[in-house]
Amino acid sequence: MTSQRFRNPVFVALDTPDLDKALELGRSLKDYVGGLKIGLEFITAHGPEGVRAVVAIGLPVFADVKFHDIPNTVAAASRELARLGATIFNIHVSGGEVMMREAVAGARAVDPRVMVVGVTVLTSIDNDILGAVGQRGPAAEQVVRLARLAKHAGLDGVVCSAQEIAAIRSACGPDFLLVTPGIRPAGAALADQRRVMTPAEAQRAGSDIMVIGRPITGAADPVAAARAIAAELGMTAPA
Repeated sequence: MTSQRFRNPVFVALDTPDLDKALELGRSLKDYVGGLKIGLEFITAHGPEGVRAVVAIGLPVFADVKFHDIPNTVAAASRELARLGATIFNIHVSGGEVMMREAVAGARAVDPRVMVVGVTVLTSIDNDILGAVGQRGPAAEQVVRLARLAKHAGLDGVVCSAQEIAAIRSACGPDFLLVTPGIRPAGAALADQRRVMTPAEAQRAGSDIMVIGRPITGAADPVAAARAIAAELGMTAPA
């Protein structure tokens, strides 16, 4: 199932310190993806003006900031991010219920349409790494525990591996937004992702937003790569 909030579930990750490159990519891919994702590398390099420039492209923007701090600080940061025009941003569920509620309240005081999603277990973390940092595993069970906490705290959804979609749907219901990084077309390099699926597999599993970076942005022809993924998902796009 694909979220009806987005015409296309693919959000392309513009994770580069090169502002001109990021904007050129975003504009060139506008007809073939549903949104743009910017992360810490981009935001650290370009700050608020960089965020505003990406928002101005005209697609929904997911700010992958992963806020994790005391509730008052996260509330203030959430307000400022909402003022920049981000459609979605994320926070660490492990920051606790009060922090999550404050993030939502801060953002929606500026724009009630802003969506806040929680980071459960990073897709670069497998069971061995989870145990090494002292968290209770296996990863799939920890994800569900944190997803339930996120829903209870009023978040719109969570970031998770596509492999955990079914379990989270069962625990949190059909309207809980699921954002899935670690999406790799068949044959693409895994890079630092451990828990991955192809776009078609993630679509069948029920991902609402698929974050895809290097398979598009690192391709010799990013537009062709995005068009191929859109075709794999049954999306119509300009010729």
